[in-house]
Amino acid sequence: MEPDPNLTADAHELMPYTKLIGLEVLAASAEEVRARLAWTEERCTSNGIMHGGALMSMADAVGAMVAVANLPEGASGTSTISSATNFLRALRAGYAHAVGRPLHRGRTTIVVDTELHDDEGRLLGRVTQTQAVLS
Repeated sequence: MEPDPNLTADAHELMPYTKLIGLEVLAASAEEVRARLAWTEERCTSNGIMHGGALMSMADAVGAMVAVANLPEGASGTSTISSATNFLRALRAGYAHAVGRPLHRGRTTIVVDTELHDDEGRLLGRVTQTQAVLS
């Protein structure tokens, strides 16, 4: 799946930080958001491993997109209030791929599960976050 230039531009406009980190959006709906982030030396910690903060930034942005797509009527936006990350494998080349899906769509909070995979489909990590619904 290739990046969608319109969805990527929309994400960069709404969340300028996503442009800074190089996030590319592949697909977006209320049921699922897919994005990717390329491995580059500038996004690494020691030994050529993509920095966990880069992966968490991608997951947080994907979670926000899922939450916004599931806002209840009358809500103005969301804000991350909790995020739990488990890293399972290092990324040393290629892309990190994120797939975010809603776990809970409430009136005051939205909970999102985001899986992170490498190009081979191996699980890099999993992020569960809670987004507060803003009125």
